[in-house]
Amino acid sequence: MDEQETLRVSKIKNGTVIDHIPAGRALAVLRLMGITGSEGHVVTVAMNVRSGKLGKKDLVKVENLELKAEQVNKLTLIAPTATINIIRDYEVVEKRNVKLPDKIVGILRCTNPGCITRQPMEHVSSRFLIVSKSPLRLECEYCGRYLEEEEVLKQLTQ
Repeated sequence: MDEQETLRVSKIKNGTVIDHIPAGRALAVLRLMGITGSEGHVVTVAMNVRSGKLGKKDLVKVENLELKAEQVNKLTLIAPTATINIIRDYEVVEKRNVKLPDKIVGILRCTNPGCITRQPMEHVSSRFLIVSKSPLRLECEYCGRYLEEEEVLKQLTQ
């Protein structure tokens, strides 16, 4: 790779770097994090850059923000190949790969209007089993309805 092809992104003092996001998903990650640009955080987004691991990838850096556990849980559903780096005083103090759990509880809504989780008088959290990781496919534990990757993205980013 020559100098013109090298990706140059400045370091951040404190914050979060989410790397190895599947290409084209950086904006969905920002929506998931609730970042609109008006919060005042310095945000760096790189989309569709070369990656030895993925072919192409996205990258998001957000200064002065660390992800909450709930955000990480949701991130695993839209960017299962992501790595999260926590930066403090320009140094990586924590690096972790996100891991898709075997079961998703209370994060998504079943699309079946007859599912017990959709009934107003029932107080049942949704529960989905992972049927396929790539492409993502989930199955409602209660009614058997499948949720495909596009529906998951739609629910998490609206």
